[in-house]
Amino acid sequence: MKKPLIVGITGGIGGGKSTFSNMLRERGFFVYDTDKEAKRLQNENVAIKQELIRLFGENIYTSNGLDRKRLAELVFNDSDLLKQLNRIVHPVVQEDFLNWQGKHAQEKYLFVESAILFESGFNQLTDIVIVITATENIRIERIVSRDKISQEAARKRVKNQLPEEEKIRKADITVYTDCENALSDNINPILEKLNFFLFKKSF
Repeated sequence: MKKPLIVGITGGIGGGKSTFSNMLRERGFFVYDTDKEAKRLQNENVAIKQELIRLFGENIYTSNGLDRKRLAELVFNDSDLLKQLNRIVHPVVQEDFLNWQGKHAQEKYLFVESAILFESGFNQLTDIVIVITATENIRIERIVSRDKISQEAARKRVKNQLPEEEKIRKADITVYTDCENALSDNINPILEKLNFFLFKKSF
């Protein structure tokens, strides 16, 4: 039986990758959201919980689950702590993705959305990578409007991520979303390109 084509979706904050993922879901495709699933696993996975408590202390969890605000404050300016956090969480998320992939093995395509696809090594589990991006000023405007934060805070978020140029260089397909209808205009051509990649993979 042929395996599905695994397609990674990435791009910096404010680029439009989540909008693209939702458009795919509306068309009946399955999309694994690494950020959403990581949050779930941080509350449900026993191994992750034990390691986070060991690293950050008992107070990192409350009666409502992981204290994400406190966690962010602890790792924001400590790159070593952030690396340790990632070493705990990323392998478990990747294992969960592989289990999810197995449950949908009959699909033609499977998509995985991750803001840190390359940084986490998740790209090694994909066949194709799509970068959804926009010029930095437009991304800043979107973040400010969406999250009700200052431009300075939005720029800081952007600077904390892998540069878009590097993601684009590593990607197979790049979509620029500066124009309002960029994603709706490009989704059919993207699916046609994926058909081509799938055809190549089968030989």
